[in-house]
Amino acid sequence: MISLLHRFPLMIVGAVMVLTIVLLALFAPWIAPYDPADIDVSVILMPPSWQHWCGTDTLGRDIFSRMLYGARVSLAVGFVAVGISLALGLMFGALAGFFGGRIDAILMRMTDMVLCFPTFFLILAVIAFLEPSIWNIMIVIGLTSWMGVARLVRAEFLSLRQREFILSAQSLGVPPMRLMWRYLLPNAMGPILVSAVLGIAGAVLVESGLSFLGLGVQPPDASWGNILTEGKDTIQIAWWLSAFPGMAILITVLAYNLLGEGLRDYFDPKQNR
Repeated sequence: MISLLHRFPLMIVGAVMVLTIVLLALFAPWIAPYDPADIDVSVILMPPSWQHWCGTDTLGRDIFSRMLYGARVSLAVGFVAVGISLALGLMFGALAGFFGGRIDAILMRMTDMVLCFPTFFLILAVIAFLEPSIWNIMIVIGLTSWMGVARLVRAEFLSLRQREFILSAQSLGVPPMRLMWRYLLPNAMGPILVSAVLGIAGAVLVESGLSFLGLGVQPPDASWGNILTEGKDTIQIAWWLSAFPGMAILITVLAYNLLGEGLRDYFDPKQNR
């Protein structure tokens, strides 16, 4: 552990931060001092105190409790959206990189066509026609963020399919699908895992932005984005409504970025000599 910390400090620090955030989200019902939906008009816009560590909002709800439950929403969006984008990216990238030729040209032109659209505005356009819900957000983010994964997987497969162990497996008559998923994919998992971790950070930012605009998680459900929406209207008299959820988003995105950068160093062959 000490050796890993010395060689890959970013990975260890990022992993500890991510694990802490995940544990806080998982155990939110036991950690939160108040119900996130409880309204108490006697403590409206109370500043941070021993009673309410992060203050209260315009309805007297405890911000700390709402942030803990908001972490569950943000992390769920991140994991599910990245899962969807990984599934699509792996399918398109693996087929393009393994078979090459016309299949590669068709799939990559499709990918390039989707990449031409500004992702956030594409998400806004789709969400505008759907009922705002956490599931719609997860699906839409996943369906609009697979292109980078596809291009990465394609590049890895193009590089790996010329290696000796792949050529040997082909000469032994290993079926193409088994060759892709049993031999090629495990050897390409390092960069894919890094991309997935960084993708979670991006999904958290997108979800927060959508909720801030009122197109994401709807009140009274808690989300870091919709807490910020409330904070922008009262920032001059209730700074904590903007500061604490903003810090939560910053720390979460930083944690995943540090973990992703650390994993990239860990999987780099030059670093493991």
